[in-house]
Amino acid sequence: MELRVLNYFLAIAREENITKAAQSLHVTQPTLSRQIAQLEEELGVQLFTRSNHHINLTEDGMILKRRAQEMLSLADKTKRELLHREDALTGEITIGSGEFQSTQFLSQLIASFREKHPLVRYEIHSGNSTNIQEYMERGLLDLGLMTEPIDIRKYDFAYARQKEICGILVRRDSDLAKKEAVTPEDLIPYPLILPSGSITNSRIEKWFGDYAGEIKLAATGNLLYNQAMMAESGIGISVGIKLECEYKNLCFVPLSPALEYGTVLAWKKEQVFSSATTAFIEHVKEYVKEYAKGIDDDER
Repeated sequence: MELRVLNYFLAIAREENITKAAQSLHVTQPTLSRQIAQLEEELGVQLFTRSNHHINLTEDGMILKRRAQEMLSLADKTKRELLHREDALTGEITIGSGEFQSTQFLSQLIASFREKHPLVRYEIHSGNSTNIQEYMERGLLDLGLMTEPIDIRKYDFAYARQKEICGILVRRDSDLAKKEAVTPEDLIPYPLILPSGSITNSRIEKWFGDYAGEIKLAATGNLLYNQAMMAESGIGISVGIKLECEYKNLCFVPLSPALEYGTVLAWKKEQVFSSATTAFIEHVKEYVKEYAKGIDDDER
């Protein structure tokens, strides 16, 4: 499969019309039709169903669309990395991050690195630990800010300083808003909005203990803002970590017993990175080392 043909395929999938796709690509309609026919023959599948006015993706076409987007994105990222050969460090670093207090740690790392290398750019991808690791495995992300535990056989990492504190976002008119902390028994009568992701869910399920089987699940989500809006609308009580955010009609109440966990900024072992990413990783190591040294000096 050629990248050029995959780009043709995505244009047709986007326009749902051969003529419009050919115009956007500045190629003739017969050329485009022939390229797609050859691609279908090469793969041995039908990618589109055709009607008088529209072209729709088949199930195989939808699978290829997802993979083609990833392949073209990776190719573009590789091209940008190889183009930079100037004396000043340039390039792009792609980093995945969940919604954490420790995002401040990541921001400080980037800010201090930018003081030395202002031409380096950053692409930040939001997600949970599961899909961030998946993107790192595919080479679409260089580093990821993720929750512990981390597979030390596959990743090198640096610990973030902040601990993530779990609790609930609940409407201010709820009886739970008056509590200093909530227990598993307190939450069982209410529908809950839980964060998605197997690691986070296993922590929460373990915290519920004997009450885990009685959870009334209303929804799940991977962005706390979306969960907060659902909680504000009365869909349920959002369970998640404390962030530096305030919501007009919601308040944060911590869990009891307390549930806290750490995060790490991780990157794959034995991977060849661009010059910019390699320099950033070395900066991370030095930054963490200097911070730890400062703590030791303060304790003496």
